[in-house]
Amino acid sequence: MASFISKETIEAVQNATDIVSLIGEYTKLEPRGKDYWGCCPFHNEKTPSFHIEPDKRFYYCFSCHAGGDVIKFIMEQEKLSYADAILFLAKRSGVEVKYESGYSQPAPDPKLKLSEEYIDLYERTASMFHYLLTETEQGKPALEYITKRGLSEKTIQKFKLGFAPADRHWLKKFLLGKNFSPEFLGGSGLFSKKYQDTAFFSNRLMFPIFNRRGQVVAFGGRQLDNDPNSPKYLNSGDLIQYKKGETLYAFNFAKKAIKENKKVIFCEGYMDCIAYHQCGIEYAVAPLGTALTDEQVRLVRPFTDEVLLSFDADGAGQKATMRAMLMLRRAGITVRIIQLVGGKDPAEIMINYGAEALTNAVSNAILDSDFLLSKLGSEYSVDTPEGKTKASLAFFTYVDALQSDIQKESCLEQLCQAFNLKPEAVKRDFLNREKAHERLNNRQPSASSQPQKIKLTAELRSVLAVMADLDKYKMMRAELSADDFEDFSAKQLFTILEECFKDNSLSLTGVLNRCEDGRLADLITSVVSLGEYRDNTGNAVQDSIRMIKRRSLERRRNVLMERLRHLSPVTADDKEQLREILREKMEIDRKLLQ
Repeated sequence: MASFISKETIEAVQNATDIVSLIGEYTKLEPRGKDYWGCCPFHNEKTPSFHIEPDKRFYYCFSCHAGGDVIKFIMEQEKLSYADAILFLAKRSGVEVKYESGYSQPAPDPKLKLSEEYIDLYERTASMFHYLLTETEQGKPALEYITKRGLSEKTIQKFKLGFAPADRHWLKKFLLGKNFSPEFLGGSGLFSKKYQDTAFFSNRLMFPIFNRRGQVVAFGGRQLDNDPNSPKYLNSGDLIQYKKGETLYAFNFAKKAIKENKKVIFCEGYMDCIAYHQCGIEYAVAPLGTALTDEQVRLVRPFTDEVLLSFDADGAGQKATMRAMLMLRRAGITVRIIQLVGGKDPAEIMINYGAEALTNAVSNAILDSDFLLSKLGSEYSVDTPEGKTKASLAFFTYVDALQSDIQKESCLEQLCQAFNLKPEAVKRDFLNREKAHERLNNRQPSASSQPQKIKLTAELRSVLAVMADLDKYKMMRAELSADDFEDFSAKQLFTILEECFKDNSLSLTGVLNRCEDGRLADLITSVVSLGEYRDNTGNAVQDSIRMIKRRSLERRRNVLMERLRHLSPVTADDKEQLREILREKMEIDRKLLQ
């Protein structure tokens, strides 16, 4: 018999759930009279257009037109079915779930059920690792290590730090003894895919990774034996309950402080983040073994006015800083850089100089433009014309990422002052960046060397149409591959879209961050801003897919015909090759006639 949650339960859930409190966990809200306003949690925006009417228990975004009640909100935010959204809210508010007379309790969504079961496994495993760290002899070396790094008992408890034993077979035996099945454990991510009885983490300091609700969903592990053949840090891969590109370490602890301070610190790793928290700077979070993603920025975007970056001073850290600066500036977010003096990372500063030194470093964070100009001034010989030109061209990349013409003009003025340049010359070079590159490399601009405008072919127009509605990319990728494109720019943009799709960063910002061709990036920005393909996108994409497939088939048919003309079937292999070519040609002819 079909399942049906009682009307009384649905009403009780709606009555027990404060819509302002619930949505306030996902975006910052400000009261205006009896209503509340904020930036929409369903799309990126700088001007609040998201509106809540508490009396009606209803929300609506005047920009993207998302709207509904608390159940609809949770369905959209947590990607749940209607019934599962009710169960989610009932659990949150302590409402007992009842079913209509004659109806049975529904079977939960298999993916949701499996996700919850793995969360339970990870919660239990984290508790076990924490016990091994704090209460056993074998965990003492790891406990001594983090104690020397300045972590207090309170911090160790708060972040539920743990220790994974050196015996790589112990965990499997332990969990089997707790009645977990071998099949279930095999898909958990806690064990080697090749050797199912071998633990993925061994002899490591363990950092549980929490979701925004404070549940353990994954782990990071730091090496303790300095084995050169093993990575210093080992992190869980994507799991059914965890997507690293959509999660920030310590966000569950930091979100309240982020709201209150209207800013967030992005750190390099676990220990950096924990050091900030122990020093009372609780709005620090960290990406999880990956470069900063659009989804991670989206988690904090509704709550913050500015982002502070606290990455290492080494080459990799500086590269991460630059990439994050450009990504955040393209999203319209103010960026400051924390410069640490007296230690290589926040934990070392905390040990050597105490919490006050770290607090001062945060208070004295400088604007990213000042940081970049200082960095370029030390990298290039800016007392020479060539050095000034190189530094300026590098700075232009940053200026390109700014979203305001006023900001751009202000930064160009900063550049002039920093390197004693004439404003007229800087503006000319900024407007003619490609030609400036040519002059720097002692090349005379010629018809072949001058940057040409990208030709808007039918293929390129088809992929640009997808940029107007990125949901249509699934339709395009289901029918086409990069090999189907003949136009270089179209193939390049399709490849970028595919990379973003696989990395869960399919957005305008995500595409622009991967777009190394400035001309293509400008074209994308122009097309999206002007809304050229906004109307009738679905039909446009479907028509273009058919056109590209047909042209791809025709090109392949021409290649086969050319091979036939040059093939002289003499040997058995030649005859078999002839049959294969003819079979493929007949299949292509059939498709072309459809």
